[in-house]
Amino acid sequence: MFPIRDHNPSQKTPYVTYVIITINIAVFAWQELFITGIPASNKFLIDYAFWPILFDESKGNLGLFTHMFLHAGFMHLVGNMLFLWIFGDNMEDKMGHLPFLGFYILSGFAAAYLQYLPNTLSAVPMVGASGAIAGVMGGYLLLFPKARVDVFIFFVVFFRILPIPSFIVLGVWMALQIFNGLGSDVNGGGTAYWAHVGGFIAGLVMTVPIWLRLGATRFWDQTSGHPTHPETHYPRSNIPIIRRR
Repeated sequence: MFPIRDHNPSQKTPYVTYVIITINIAVFAWQELFITGIPASNKFLIDYAFWPILFDESKGNLGLFTHMFLHAGFMHLVGNMLFLWIFGDNMEDKMGHLPFLGFYILSGFAAAYLQYLPNTLSAVPMVGASGAIAGVMGGYLLLFPKARVDVFIFFVVFFRILPIPSFIVLGVWMALQIFNGLGSDVNGGGTAYWAHVGGFIAGLVMTVPIWLRLGATRFWDQTSGHPTHPETHYPRSNIPIIRRR
């Protein structure tokens, strides 16, 4: 299951979302083009990644912020920016530009801190915008639980794009982060599952005041959890269903 778009158009231009995406792409391009050689790459990570062991020693505080703009590879970048593109515009629409920027950064801080807590002496660097983007997803779940998200589903020889309510897409995603986090080695590298959990919870909690201001459950009742404006309608998927013979 891989989300590719939602049916929830924003009413205003999401300038902050565009700027965040642009910065992430620019940093990755600069890193790939100009940070060459192992010594230079290591120095770059030491300076700008988030290192729990340094944070525990009251060092490396800059990485608490800058890790949100670093990525470990091209597909890491593409996946994160796609999720931000899908969910970020609607959150910025409801919050406003500057409040959304603060919300995004605080979600990233919360994500890094929860990744830090299970093993404060970890010497594994953390990079990536996924923790901050998880906060955006948590807020989206609260405000638009039934907004439709088109998901590309592939299983062996079965391919299809299906519109699925966001509470299922995001709920399953969150459950997988917790499940994988419980089974992961806090001393090892790989995906920062607890950062995703921390960012998601932080984003959901920080969105509660907006949800209450909009009317809380009355806001959901207006449209049964769907967006309050007309949804985008995409042409029916022409990807064929291929079954085994």
